[in-house]
Amino acid sequence: MILVVDIMKGIQTQTAECLIIGEITCSKKLVVVLNKLDLVEESKREKHITKMKNGLSKTLQNTRFAGSPIVTVSARPGGPEASDEEKPVGIQELIEVLSANAFLPKRNDSGPFIYSVDHCFSVKGHGTVMTGTVLSGSVKISDMIEIPALKVTKKVKSIQMFKKPVRRVSQGDRVGICVTQFDSKLLERGLICSPGHLPTLYGAIAKVEKIPYHKQACTTGAKFHITMGHKTVMAKAAFFGQPSDVQQQEEEHKGFRYELEFPYLDELATLPKEKESKGKESEKMSVAQGGGVHQGPMATENIMRLAHHWVLLEFDHPITCTASAIVIGSRLDFDAFSNNCRIAFHGILVESITDKDYQKNLLPKIKVFKLKKKEGTVERMQDERTLIGKNLFKKETKIDLFTGMKVVLSTGEIGTLTGSFGSSGKYKIYIPDGISPETSEILSQGKKRKDDESTAVCKDGPIKVTINFKRYVFDPEKKMSQSGI
Repeated sequence: MILVVDIMKGIQTQTAECLIIGEITCSKKLVVVLNKLDLVEESKREKHITKMKNGLSKTLQNTRFAGSPIVTVSARPGGPEASDEEKPVGIQELIEVLSANAFLPKRNDSGPFIYSVDHCFSVKGHGTVMTGTVLSGSVKISDMIEIPALKVTKKVKSIQMFKKPVRRVSQGDRVGICVTQFDSKLLERGLICSPGHLPTLYGAIAKVEKIPYHKQACTTGAKFHITMGHKTVMAKAAFFGQPSDVQQQEEEHKGFRYELEFPYLDELATLPKEKESKGKESEKMSVAQGGGVHQGPMATENIMRLAHHWVLLEFDHPITCTASAIVIGSRLDFDAFSNNCRIAFHGILVESITDKDYQKNLLPKIKVFKLKKKEGTVERMQDERTLIGKNLFKKETKIDLFTGMKVVLSTGEIGTLTGSFGSSGKYKIYIPDGISPETSEILSQGKKRKDDESTAVCKDGPIKVTINFKRYVFDPEKKMSQSGI
């Protein structure tokens, strides 16, 4: 990767974004080019170069590109209006540095043929030529290829590499492929492949992490510009987490595990690094009652450490991309010249959603839950094992949906909600181990009072009834569960 930096301006927002994209997509090889050297006064040039190199080296220190070479050049001294007699400065050194850092990647021509098209045009008397790079596999003359975005299949008529005809090409080759009876206006750029190997995606599930330099919130329900493969589309995001207690199992399992349950995330947070999070209570991930997982020193009853984050993406328009594609979520609607990183999160595609009716057929299988909490009070004791409660449900609530669920009293007893009592929203609670003598005494004292609202009151106030449960976000029936609580 070559990162070009204006020596007069240094790191700008777009430069930083390029560096972030480089970390996501590139290997450890980076060459930084400080351009426009001719704009620096000659008397101040050496000092300015040293200052800029030190600043860039410090910036790169916390990235995978630490220690990368920095070369100063002036590609066009005097600018575009300058005389052709002005010779470039530093270009030879740049060539030497590039040669020293260049490497020959390993090629593999096995697997399906996938080809990235960057230009498409017609040649009279020959057909339509698509130029680009072979990403994987191989192809030869007379093979059938598919343009998946258009659902069109064509036979390869001829192939050229650097203006020379060839019969076969493979991964890494830069080529032109000619087909017949295809309108070049239908394809500007995109992917072609062996027939049937690149499906159309209407949605996706990806394992992601937040870019720490993106200061705005990444909230569930928000729309992002999603770049996958060679396409950028708008998509609605829904974030959820994965508890660390299933991390080891996950590492041994390929693909998305529909049998697991995942806590809903109101907002995508930056996961703390392991060495930073030890002993820091404030860096725990807290599952907040009534919502999703939040990061911070929150005093909730349920604390859950997350191994990583997931996102469900619902595309505005279907796309075509390879399996395990890199996923980048951005807010390209932000001002490109503001001091604000537009790249919000990145990750890897894990599950391709190819069913057009995925909202009906697939989403209910994804067990993303919100933790919910309802509180009421005990009104009175019916017998030594049965209580009557109130203020937990509204009059119109279908209490049958909650029948059989576990409830906890503020006095310590654990019971089961057995059904409604009357038609005003009151309910019955069965305590299998019996009501404790202390609670019985409180309830007995409350019976003697005339004010019904003051019954069953202890020194800390009314005896509370609490019910905790999960509600599954994508379940059309909004089913509830207490498993794992």
